[in-house]
Amino acid sequence: MPFEIESILRLMLAAALGGFIGYEREHTNRPAGFRTHILVCVGAALVMIVSQYLVYQFPGYTVDPSRLGAQVISGIGFLGAGTIIRDGFNVRGLTTAASLWAVSCVGIAVGSGFYIGAVTATVFVFLTLITLKKAEKRFSRRNRYRVFIVEADNVSGLIGQVSDVMEGQKIDIKNIQLYKSKDNDQMIKLLVKLPGRTMDLQTLSDLQSLEGVKKVYEE
Repeated sequence: MPFEIESILRLMLAAALGGFIGYEREHTNRPAGFRTHILVCVGAALVMIVSQYLVYQFPGYTVDPSRLGAQVISGIGFLGAGTIIRDGFNVRGLTTAASLWAVSCVGIAVGSGFYIGAVTATVFVFLTLITLKKAEKRFSRRNRYRVFIVEADNVSGLIGQVSDVMEGQKIDIKNIQLYKSKDNDQMIKLLVKLPGRTMDLQTLSDLQSLEGVKKVYEE
């Protein structure tokens, strides 16, 4: 097969595999989704194709085809760092950053012609993102950490009242964040550690009965 045609097929495969992983990120509304993963995977594949092209173009010179690929592996960290966000005591985006790094490696494998490795790695990465997410939630529930949102009107002193309800039920508040909704309602985000595995219904009822509170729900 001519090198040019094979290069086109490699780029198409890289786009398909990158999009396959990116779909899961897009579906869960992550910072880097479908298009980002496709671009990273295709770009990494192109780098390896260029590396091989240089070898074919300059057969009499000592050319290391792995040098450009190595720069992709190290350089993709800057893109991944842009997806990491600190949210109170939580850090979000680490899994997305890792998937970007992994998809760049998939692109390198496709670009070098190692198709079976690229496809196998894609399947492993996709299954990891899908299946192990449930295991992470189970571990989180065992630690009894929860994030609750209290949506309310702009009532003064509401945070203090919410804190009193939590303390009365021996619920440890780790972090409180206050922001506005699209409708200009007051949104109180609470990171709490529960004394049991679930929030007591009486606690939810007490929060709901506070003046100005519209809705209480778990994030």
